[in-house]
Amino acid sequence: MIKPLKIEDVLLAPENHNTWQLDAINKWTVKMTDRESKFPCIPAVQGYAFNHLRYGFVQQAEDFAAEEQLAALLQNYGEQSRVLGHYTSLVVFIHSNAEPYRKDGVEYYERLFWSLLSRTTAMDRKPWPAHLPDDPSDHLWEYCYDGEPYFVYCGTPAHKLRRSRSFPYMVLAFTPRWVLEKFNSAPLQAEKTKQMIRRRLYAYDPVPPHPDLKMYGAEDNYEWRQYFLRDSGNSLSSCPFMRMYPNYESKT
Repeated sequence: MIKPLKIEDVLLAPENHNTWQLDAINKWTVKMTDRESKFPCIPAVQGYAFNHLRYGFVQQAEDFAAEEQLAALLQNYGEQSRVLGHYTSLVVFIHSNAEPYRKDGVEYYERLFWSLLSRTTAMDRKPWPAHLPDDPSDHLWEYCYDGEPYFVYCGTPAHKLRRSRSFPYMVLAFTPRWVLEKFNSAPLQAEKTKQMIRRRLYAYDPVPPHPDLKMYGAEDNYEWRQYFLRDSGNSLSSCPFMRMYPNYESKT
């Protein structure tokens, strides 16, 4: 069974991990701890500092086994996430085939991202939560696994202008909705932090914040649009996510 790891599980046992996995963890550490060029998402930086984050690896995103690996990580993480801290997220580093992305750039990873989320849903044994729409065209839709709603962040090696979405490996961060609700439960502090995040985003990225970055619950906001942001200010006209039929034969 693939289980989420603490960062020390990786750093203190390098012999148990591939070279690319160690490199991903080291580069993530640099990104989260850079004091001169501060990563815009303050809760993510706090999650790293407080050791609330958990980590996982998917060996090859294009391979059919990738969804089983990601499903196992989400299953295990969801079962323990509520005791990991108020800034917890599951950070998943993913190996992918570099050749196609050299041709298609960011859009290659965009297709790969939505394909992987859709394929992973086929591993889910629980029904979609009754209180959430299962149609991404509804402004309250968000990705769910094992009954847990998540905000999903994707970063890729193909992003150049949007540095906040750039990373040497494809990386997904799954933040449970309850974490975001906890964050917003103190409105004055939450608003102050959001303003700081926006200022840091302007300083971090050489392009303006993407127009799809809006508030959860607003009628003109669609969470799926924020999961994967292109370098440009444009986006897909409709969500590519497909909720596939559960594969009950999965070993996850």
